[in-house]
Amino acid sequence: MMYHGYGMGMGWALIVFAVVVPTLLAALWLFITQLQRSPDVPAASDPLPGAERILADRLAHGEIDADEYAQRLRALRAERR
Repeated sequence: MMYHGYGMGMGWALIVFAVVVPTLLAALWLFITQLQRSPDVPAASDPLPGAERILADRLAHGEIDADEYAQRLRALRAERR
């Protein structure tokens, strides 16, 4: 029914397509980009500083053995003092 010019007409569709849909698309885009972003700095809960973290990762991947890990860890901690 047309209501002879008294009614909603296309007003609601204009609001939905001009305001709501672009807002939802922008929010979705921001959400996806935040999920894909890799952290550049270690998390605050990471107990090891950067160099110690790398050393621990090398031990975990088998690149160095436990003796070499201990030796290098002592050297790193001695340099910080």
